[in-house]
Amino acid sequence: MEIALFLAALGLGFASGFHCIGMCGPIALSLGLSKKQQVNFHLQNLTYQLGRIVTYSFLGAIVGIVGEGFQLAGFQKYISIFAGILLIVMALFSFGGDFASKIPAINNALLKVKINLGKLLQKSDYSSRFLTGILNGFLPCGMVYMALTASLAAGGIWQSATFMAIFGLGTFPFMFAVVLFGNLINTATRTKILKFVPIFMLILGGLFILRGFELGIPYISPKKEALKVDKSMNSENSSDKNCH
Repeated sequence: MEIALFLAALGLGFASGFHCIGMCGPIALSLGLSKKQQVNFHLQNLTYQLGRIVTYSFLGAIVGIVGEGFQLAGFQKYISIFAGILLIVMALFSFGGDFASKIPAINNALLKVKINLGKLLQKSDYSSRFLTGILNGFLPCGMVYMALTASLAAGGIWQSATFMAIFGLGTFPFMFAVVLFGNLINTATRTKILKFVPIFMLILGGLFILRGFELGIPYISPKKEALKVDKSMNSENSSDKNCH
């Protein structure tokens, strides 16, 4: 994975952490973990966080199927530009997660997720914590949608899955701290910080557009050869090996 994409995923996840405190924080605080047994407390917290990251990676892999198809067709530069434009549009219109609930099929699926999530919150074993994290990752979240849009430019299944895993790791410090210490940041402070997230998204969108233009700028806008997957070259190499 390109260094620029790695930093974009990590930065996006870190910026999303403040948003996660408000959106996913109540779920994390509802886990009902007790600090009486410190080791068990931290392990269950880690298990829950791991579940979220696994879901993000899974969603990234699905998006990556589309991204890989476009890349192999030679359209990756356009995908990167499209992802950048979409990120800017999302930032300008403060893209949220409510739109998903307006689609009947998705709304019904989300309802089932919430029902199962409520049942799992009443249990205290490790598998329940992991499944809670899994289901938590499927809940509507504008920041996750933005990250998935950005992961499209990674250009492959594993690349997009890795992008989303790094995004999840970026959210980890805040979500882990919420469970550990409770709601550390009050609503007023979090609201002020969240105002800077769209600015970050605008910058990130601009970087993705620059990346698509293939200007030859190291780490920011690499040349076409650095973005392209040359299947014909790989097939030629394999045929040469077979001949020898």
